[in-house]
Amino acid sequence: MGNENKTIVVDFIRHGEPSGGDILRGRINPELTQLGWRQMKAAINLDAAWKPSVSTPKWTQIITSPLKRCHQFSRRLSDELGLPLKVEQDWQEIDYGDWDGMPINEWRKAAASQFKAFSKDLSALSPPNGESYLVFKKRILRELENLLELPDKSHVLVVTHGGVLRVVIPSLLEMPFNKSGPLHIPFACFSRAKFSLSNSKLGKSLVFHNRGENLNTHD
Repeated sequence: MGNENKTIVVDFIRHGEPSGGDILRGRINPELTQLGWRQMKAAINLDAAWKPSVSTPKWTQIITSPLKRCHQFSRRLSDELGLPLKVEQDWQEIDYGDWDGMPINEWRKAAASQFKAFSKDLSALSPPNGESYLVFKKRILRELENLLELPDKSHVLVVTHGGVLRVVIPSLLEMPFNKSGPLHIPFACFSRAKFSLSNSKLGKSLVFHNRGENLNTHD
C-alpha cells in the first residue's frame, strides 16, 4: 500500500430474493425473483425505469460475484448507468458443499453440531465437500485488502452475498467473526464502508448498515 494517502468508499449490497424458496444457497445458482429485482432497485433508489434519484450514489465502478443472483443485476445496472463492471470470482458465497440447496430447516439440523463448535473455534465450521470457514474468511479479507489498491476517491459498489457480509461487517467493526448472528443482513441489505490510508496507516469505518430496510421488506 506504500505511503500514499487516499480515501476509498465501498458500498456493499446483498442480492435480492432468489428463486427456490427457503433453501441454503452457496454455489447453487438461482436467478432473482421479480421481487428480488425490485428490492435491489429500491435499496439504491432506482425507479421502475432504472433512473437514479438524487440520493443514488455516483459510483466509479461495480464489482460483482459471478453468481446469477448478483451478476445479472450488476450487468443491467452497469449498462443503465454506464459504469465499468468487474466480475470477481472471490466475492462469491461460501461453498456449502453437500449442504448446498438443502431446505433451511434440514440444514439447521445437519449443521447444528458444527455451529455449536464454531462458537468457540472458527476452524470447526467446514461444510462436507465444501469450503472451510477459515479458507472462506481468508478469501474475503484478501478481497477487502485488494480494494485498497483502487485509486484515491474511488466509490465502488460490490454486489455480493449474505455470508460474505458476515465477514466484511465484523472485520470493519473489529468484532469476533463467530459472533455475527445478531447482525441483520436481509435480502438487498445495503451498507457502506470507508477506508482511509494515511502514511501507511489504515482507518476503516462502517458508515451505515442496511439503509434500505424500510424499502425492501414489502412486495
